[in-house]
Amino acid sequence: MDAVRLPAYEVKQMLVKGNLDPEDYVASVYDRIKRLEDKVNAYITIRSMEEVVREVKTVVEKEREKPGRYPLAGLLVAVKDNIHVRGLPTTCGSLMLRNYVAPYDAHVVELIRRNGGVVIGKTNMDEFAMGSTGETSAFGPTRNPWNYEHVPGGSSSGSAAALAAGFALLALGSDTGGSIRLPAAWTGTYGLKPTYGLVSRYGLVAYADSLEQIGPMARSMLDLSLLFDVIARHDVRDSTYYRKGAVETFAEARQGFEEGGNGLKVAVVEDFEGLVSRQSWNAVEKAASLLQRSGVDVATTRLGQEIVEYSLPAYYVIAMAEASSNLARYDGIVYGPKNPPESGEGWMSYYARIRSTYFGREVKMRILVGSWILSAGYREQYYMRALKVRRLVREKIRKLTAVFDALLMPAQVDYAPRLGEVVDDPIKMYALDLATVIANLAGVPAITIPVELTGTTPLGIQLVGKELSEPALVKLGSSLERETGITGVTAP
Repeated sequence: MDAVRLPAYEVKQMLVKGNLDPEDYVASVYDRIKRLEDKVNAYITIRSMEEVVREVKTVVEKEREKPGRYPLAGLLVAVKDNIHVRGLPTTCGSLMLRNYVAPYDAHVVELIRRNGGVVIGKTNMDEFAMGSTGETSAFGPTRNPWNYEHVPGGSSSGSAAALAAGFALLALGSDTGGSIRLPAAWTGTYGLKPTYGLVSRYGLVAYADSLEQIGPMARSMLDLSLLFDVIARHDVRDSTYYRKGAVETFAEARQGFEEGGNGLKVAVVEDFEGLVSRQSWNAVEKAASLLQRSGVDVATTRLGQEIVEYSLPAYYVIAMAEASSNLARYDGIVYGPKNPPESGEGWMSYYARIRSTYFGREVKMRILVGSWILSAGYREQYYMRALKVRRLVREKIRKLTAVFDALLMPAQVDYAPRLGEVVDDPIKMYALDLATVIANLAGVPAITIPVELTGTTPLGIQLVGKELSEPALVKLGSSLERETGITGVTAP
């Protein structure tokens, strides 16, 4: 039996009941990695199969002794390489951190291990999460398992590709402006950006603190909910934790898949028609029709031209400003390669040389632009105005989600571009985030659900809700999953 093509929750049940041999199960995953990883490049670090088999056997035995204690028992989890896993490199896809080995676990990794999950490796990503295609990594681009000539989306490129290729059963990503949802859409997987602060960022290497969030990725809504319910737990080490309480979604996912979305209201955001490709908008219309068929009350609404027009530039102003501050620590002394200064080299020259050598082009450009935005004379003109736009976006989303349970939008502007097509053109690459940055600016949850698998690359849609509305989003996503039949799918 090919376990990698089954939903994760079914694999867990089979392992515990003895219907699936742990060694055969792990071997089937590693066999796919051996055959396809050279084409996909999903991982930066992969643990040894022997070590992983031992962990799987141990935790499965514990779950048999105490049923229900380990909801992730034996499930292989891929972790984005900006999230700390003790004893493994955390490179952030950059030469700057290629020799850094994490001395501790991120909070989400602690929770995964505590609940029986087994980390299989660290996934490739755009350098320091700066990119929308998966091509800015110092360790080479990740390719889309559905079409190797095309990108999988970024910055959580490796996590999405690992799931789509059958290299893991669950995955963690991080989402600053769509970095979970965009690659999920282009790889036919499911991705959730939680409410800001609902999942601890302790152990996540910072890019833009006020925007980013760790979230789950999976090949079915039940799997997504299973992982989300594990990682959405309080952490005193994260001062941004949302203290109104955790939410549970697994029961909602099952109910939505079995019964549909009766009683829920969704509004199609019409502003994006004409701004995205015909194929992407067709996916939205198809999703609206399928949700309606499952019992959801579907209407239409608008965000307003000013929200749609200014959200993307406001997002990049804020993100680059925060990135320039966060990445200032990488100086070759406190963080980064410990290269000795050259003879007679001064501090400024040394600092510039280290950063110029070990940061990639995209990272250097965002640091420079962010520093300029925050400089005297420009802070009021750009940064403060961007913060005002963010407030307007948040107020508009709150107003609409007081009426509707979710807003239905495109998850991507078009099919995934070919490798090299947009990576050297910042305007084209940043435009890929047109529909996804709104949720990050507002701090609200958003989820991507695959709708179409037969085009150049898969296409998805996203549902955006109000703060702590993950249960409603999951129920709607499960209703849509039931209608599309896209469950536990891997690339051919």
